[in-house]
Amino acid sequence: MPKRLMLLIALYYCCCIAALLRAVMAQSFDIFTLSVFPVLIGMLMRTPWSSLMLKIFIGMQTLGFSALAITAIIAYRITPEDVKVVISGHNIPILPLTASMIFILLIQYWAAFSKVTSQYLTRQTQ
Repeated sequence: MPKRLMLLIALYYCCCIAALLRAVMAQSFDIFTLSVFPVLIGMLMRTPWSSLMLKIFIGMQTLGFSALAITAIIAYRITPEDVKVVISGHNIPILPLTASMIFILLIQYWAAFSKVTSQYLTRQTQ
């Protein structure tokens, strides 16, 4: 298994734990929460659809992050003091949050669109 894919699997494993915790705490499910499970299972089992599912999942994350960023920029132009990210009563600074999201997306793009990962996921198991 390529090291890039192992890094991605570890990241998605952490995301699965966070998704389960979020689903239990909020008592609601959404596509961003539940879509990480089939991606992780597909990568671990090397199914034929795992490469496509991985790329769709990363595309959904990029679309969601872009929508959040555009909304934040518009809101910041209107009332800068109201643009806050608050999670469980903790105020999260926008700049580190943005930098970490971009970094996580870049890692996913680097791992998912590499030739090594594509060959590994599309190669038939023996």
